[in-house]
Amino acid sequence: MASTAHAGEQHSGGMASRLNWLRAGVLGANDGIVSTAGLVVGVAGATSSRGAIFTAGLAGLVAGAVSMALGEYISVSSQRDSEKSQLALEASELSEMPEEELDELTDIYRRKGLSVATARLVAEELTEHDALAAHADAELRIDPGGLTNPWHAAGASAVAFTVGAFLPLAAILLAPAGAQVPITVLIVLVALAAAGVLSARIGGSRARVAVLRIVVGGAAGLVLTYAIGRLFGTAIG
Repeated sequence: MASTAHAGEQHSGGMASRLNWLRAGVLGANDGIVSTAGLVVGVAGATSSRGAIFTAGLAGLVAGAVSMALGEYISVSSQRDSEKSQLALEASELSEMPEEELDELTDIYRRKGLSVATARLVAEELTEHDALAAHADAELRIDPGGLTNPWHAAGASAVAFTVGAFLPLAAILLAPAGAQVPITVLIVLVALAAAGVLSARIGGSRARVAVLRIVVGGAAGLVLTYAIGRLFGTAIG
């Protein structure tokens, strides 16, 4: 029974981790779609030169992917350093005052509803199995063996952003000369709607609200960047 419960907890934790990664991937792709679409549509508002649009779009894609990767690396590294510091402190306390730590773990389970005797038994068995893991889970909500790798997080963010950014860039370069902007806008809004549906399903929220929010926001951003391109591109040119 205990092994079955433990396996269930591992499955649940693994599923939660995969959902978090999927959610982060959807958000990264969404950022790539919106930012790159706004950039290429804005440039298209100023010039019809495919060379200029491609250069601006590619530069935006690379800069955005690097920025996303760097931001994610710094964020996850800071979180990982903090978690490792907490684990080191906990390990030190377990080494220096094991009885006090056992009493603390017992009290945690007692406050969760177990009787004193049962809480003590649970604390003792968990401590005997893996004291640091037991305290990390009960006190810190940290899995010592499941710390996020900052390099993995950075790579995933960069890839997600690049995949999302490639869509509007390809759309505006492959569309007929006279219909570049409307075709790109249509494709981008459809992609954003799909991203909204996926994010809603992952988060368990209503798809209609998520789609409306992301499509309206994306459309407003595209209109604004196109208007800026038309206004300032014409004025400067």
